[in-house]
Amino acid sequence: MKKIELKTNIMCGSCIAKVTPTLNEVIGEGNWKVDTLNPNKILSVTTEELDQTQVIEAVQKAGYKAEELA
Repeated sequence: MKKIELKTNIMCGSCIAKVTPTLNEVIGEGNWKVDTLNPNKILSVTTEELDQTQVIEAVQKAGYKAEELA
């Protein structure tokens, strides 16, 4: 398993509710979480199959932005 961490603009519980169907479909239920208390709104993903680009595309498909941590 590898862990991918990305900076997002997923700000609150309502945002998480909007991205949940897409991220569950692409990443898998229970394999991701967003730390909305972190200033960078970190999306943490645990996966064996996906790469960072695929995770960013899934977030964009859900209507939000994700980028590599600086």
